[in-house]
Amino acid sequence: MSMLDKTAPKANLSVLDGVAMMVGIIVGIGIFKTPALVAANVTSDAAVLGLWMLGGAVTLVGALVYAEFGSAYPSAGGEYHYLARGLGRPVAILFAWARMTVIQTGAIAAVAFVFGDYASQLLSLGPFSQAIYAALAIGVLTLVNLAGVAPGKRTQIVFTGATILAIGLLVLISFTVGGSAVGQAAAPPTASSGGGWGLAMIFILLTYGGWNEAAYLSAELRDVRRNMVRVLVLSVVAVVTVYLLMNLAFLHVIGLEGLRASEAIAADLMRQTTGEAGAALLSLIVCCAALSTLNGTIFTGARVYYAVGRDILAAQALGIWDPDRQRPSNALLLQGMIAMALVAFGAVTRNGFQAMVEYTAPVFWLFLFLVGVSFFRLRAREPDHERPFRVPLYPLTPAVFCLTCAYLFYSSIAYTGFGALLGMVVLAAGLPLLMLARRDESGPVESREKV
Repeated sequence: MSMLDKTAPKANLSVLDGVAMMVGIIVGIGIFKTPALVAANVTSDAAVLGLWMLGGAVTLVGALVYAEFGSAYPSAGGEYHYLARGLGRPVAILFAWARMTVIQTGAIAAVAFVFGDYASQLLSLGPFSQAIYAALAIGVLTLVNLAGVAPGKRTQIVFTGATILAIGLLVLISFTVGGSAVGQAAAPPTASSGGGWGLAMIFILLTYGGWNEAAYLSAELRDVRRNMVRVLVLSVVAVVTVYLLMNLAFLHVIGLEGLRASEAIAADLMRQTTGEAGAALLSLIVCCAALSTLNGTIFTGARVYYAVGRDILAAQALGIWDPDRQRPSNALLLQGMIAMALVAFGAVTRNGFQAMVEYTAPVFWLFLFLVGVSFFRLRAREPDHERPFRVPLYPLTPAVFCLTCAYLFYSSIAYTGFGALLGMVVLAAGLPLLMLARRDESGPVESREKV
């Protein structure tokens, strides 16, 4: 028996832990950054709120699909496991490469830049202040998670709780102290209607992004067959509520035109309601939200590298699980190094956050579409497999999910810049790595696990 067979994740996470992890991952990814980008591509307040509601509905559809996956096929490998089982090891291995070099590490770098943007408002560290703060945040939180699963989840609960309380306070101040900007005239958006809405949805669904990270908690969630759907649905409902309240607050205080012109919308909101002291407090709130997202994303992100290490002989070092601290040490270290390299890339662009969005979006939506395809394949090939939760309105629900992913993949290429092309090039660079896969008749380790 190898070292890889002796160690494995344990079910240490409760529903509260899971919801805290998910809400923390999602809230903070972009709600303090993307509303201005969305406003620049629509024509009215109603369109802003309608698109955010549509984004929430799309997210809930995806969450229901993943709830069935997570309850039926719990695995630390998450989407890697689903793709290997549904579409074969080559697709899964290519996904692992994409997640390692583009999707997860790019998301970590993007959120780190949000943290850097707002931390620099409190104390600038020079011309590369945002990138310095971003790298420091990634480094410190990687060390926290290397200390073990207990410090990681405690940190997550603290950050998530503080973030939600602070956002509630922000919304309350907006509607009780702030003036009203409702009804103010706004100039038309610069983008065309179709392209503008498509680009707006890219940013909105990026801001909702992270719900799929629940897949990587399935091996560590207690009573996963019952609790996976609870974690996903509770998390999505909570996030949709928070996002709608935040957008209502922004529109109420600074208006659509103010949103379009703002570089730091949350700080501008507080500046108009409580002055410069409030803007400084708000910057602390955003930093807290970003750190919450970063910690959760770092926690879940390394789990897929662990799964790859159990499947590919050449990457076996990544598949070592520390049974004492309950974490994949080597995977966490590699993830941190790649994310810091992307921070360095973002630092030389005009806008580090937007560069990371463009870099990750097409690759992310391509593989999310393939996960949806594997859902249909597994339903057809394994009709008798135990599914404690079944997605409602099958096959309509997963079909809507797949069509949405396909549209977002198209939009993320058609309406973005050089970063999208670079992300696809990096994806293609992983094709030769397929030759490193261990070739045996029994298939991947993760696919052989009994669930």
